[in-house]
Amino acid sequence: MTRLRWEPIIERAAEIASSSTMTLRQCFYILVSEGLLPNTDTSYKRLSAVTAEARREVRFPAFIDGTRSILGYRSWESPEAAITDAAGCYRRDRTEGQEYQLWIAGEKRTLARQLEEWFGDLGCPIVVCAGYASQTLCDDVHAAIEEDGRDAVLVYAGDFDPSGEDIARDFYQRVAAFGEVVRVAVLPEQIASLGLSPMPGKSTDSRAAGFRTRHGQLVQVEVEAVHPVTLRGLYQEAVDGFWDVSAYAACKATEKREREILKKLAGDLAA
Repeated sequence: MTRLRWEPIIERAAEIASSSTMTLRQCFYILVSEGLLPNTDTSYKRLSAVTAEARREVRFPAFIDGTRSILGYRSWESPEAAITDAAGCYRRDRTEGQEYQLWIAGEKRTLARQLEEWFGDLGCPIVVCAGYASQTLCDDVHAAIEEDGRDAVLVYAGDFDPSGEDIARDFYQRVAAFGEVVRVAVLPEQIASLGLSPMPGKSTDSRAAGFRTRHGQLVQVEVEAVHPVTLRGLYQEAVDGFWDVSAYAACKATEKREREILKKLAGDLAA
């Protein structure tokens, strides 16, 4: 690691992080794909340390953190302020009129913030498994699908490795309510087409032998290795295949009219 020149690496990392919202790990994999860093835990930890120092010195853009959040109650200074705020954030069920109920999902908790940023406006449920999903999560998803009643479609991205494949299989099977599943990443053919850098797979994984039989090799490619712009495009392409744009536009038009009603109510209360 002492042979690496970190100043140009940090400069390039800052350019990458400024180009799109992303996690530290996504930035790391882009640097790996460009040949600036080796794909090792040591180089990842060192990148974490030097970028954190640069952020403290206010010379590096922020990464997103989909694994931690600030919890707390919201409050308002008056009923008028609360209604005004409600008018600003008022939403109808934006899936009204859609033929399918779309579930947008990922294996990694680190994807949560990005998926919300990319697709939260659609009103589709977004879920991250964070490894093997809990039975509680699977039961909640199943119940929500049954209550909705429309055919459920899952759009999913996860790691390409023995556990990554099995985590997805386990989630689909235990929810047992998806009519169709579209996995957008990571797919074996994407390793070459997207220029991803596979790591050796873990031979100690109990699923390693089956994975090797299916794919002819034992490798590991994390979903964070896919550039966030590319990953968003892969999700978007899958969503577009099931999404009715005209129904969405009609719902937003109704929502806009109803938001004006709330704004008027806030004005009348203040008067």
